[in-house]
Amino acid sequence: MKELAQHLQTLGGIQLSAAQYRDFQLYEQSLIEWNKRFNLTAIRNPEQIRIKHFLDSLSCLLAMGGSSMERVVDVGSGAGFPGIPLKIACPEIKLTLVESVGKKADFCRHVVRVLEMRGVEIVQERAEVIGQDETYRQRYDWAVARSVAEMPILVEYLLPLVRVGGSMLAMKGEGAPAETQTAEHAVRLLGGRLRRLAAVALPGVAEERFLVVIDKIAATPYEYPRRSGVPSKKPLHHISRKPAL
Repeated sequence: MKELAQHLQTLGGIQLSAAQYRDFQLYEQSLIEWNKRFNLTAIRNPEQIRIKHFLDSLSCLLAMGGSSMERVVDVGSGAGFPGIPLKIACPEIKLTLVESVGKKADFCRHVVRVLEMRGVEIVQERAEVIGQDETYRQRYDWAVARSVAEMPILVEYLLPLVRVGGSMLAMKGEGAPAETQTAEHAVRLLGGRLRRLAAVALPGVAEERFLVVIDKIAATPYEYPRRSGVPSKKPLHHISRKPAL
């Protein structure tokens, strides 16, 4: 984990304890072992896991640091990214992982057991369903997601889960500026306002990375999110607007 420690210096000098590095080591070992049986992630090389999974996940702290992070929800978490690395680095977070695929949800449960984590809930369900569940709706300081959907769809997954005064964070690739522009209508409709679009450089990774931060400034109308499957089939930017009278 020496490489991870060195790379963390590029993220504002994030400091981790020996126990936290040990947790990352156990997480890495579990990921490699499970990948022999299940296709959890295409990244299997240890060094690439540390950079493209662990370091990439921790880059969220560049945007989240200094704000309230008491309750965080990670939507479409897959093998636990970025939620579990954030929980390792910030143990005080009350974390909800949302993952609809059974084998990936099972892996997250396994990691939580192995690392003896407390304050983690794993919900095997679609984002549209929990977004209409009062247990989760507008309850979180932060809703985060990585590589889940294009921005007009993603804001409908995330913003309904964020409390007014909280924020959503989308981890995006080089298409982030264009995607964010196409999501302007959806962001306004769902009670959000774009705060920042920040570029992130990962060591040895040529592809551009961006953190898109949207603040929740008003309650999301109750008709959103729409029922399962509708946001991806009919993104909000495709909805025609009524002409002004």
